[in-house]
Amino acid sequence: MNKTKTLAAVALSMVLAASMSSCKSKESLYKQAYEKAQANNASNTEVAEDPTTVNVTPVQPATPANTAPANTNTQVPDVAARSESLEVVDGAGLKAYSVVCGAFSIQANAQGLQQTLKNKGYQAQIALNPERKLYRVIASTFDTKSEALTSLHTLRQTYPDAWLLYKK
Repeated sequence: MNKTKTLAAVALSMVLAASMSSCKSKESLYKQAYEKAQANNASNTEVAEDPTTVNVTPVQPATPANTAPANTNTQVPDVAARSESLEVVDGAGLKAYSVVCGAFSIQANAQGLQQTLKNKGYQAQIALNPERKLYRVIASTFDTKSEALTSLHTLRQTYPDAWLLYKK
């Protein structure tokens, strides 16, 4: 019986000794990896010469669609105008050429886009196409095609599907 207890004690000691030595080696590997990462981080960190100096680039404010562009010599590509018969639902009325930014079957959705455009400085209107039963959201309206094309070019930066409408 004593032999069995002694043998068990020796086996237990060997297991404990083996587990302690394996933990120590893993711990040293983690420590080495951590120190290496710290060294790499320190060498990659750049210190600014003067942290209080900031370069600022002025931003030009956006011009609403109903104002003339600053440089009138810029050529705007010609686009074919679509012709539709519309009834103005909300707005002052349409001129010969208008820029349409959206079309909705539900009037409330059209009113949401209209408000967004008004917040950006456009005199947005809503017109109904009774044949298609669609509410067209018109960002701007003009007497001449060249003015409408300039506005269309500007609006397509935000609304890529915007198109030109010619009033019947």
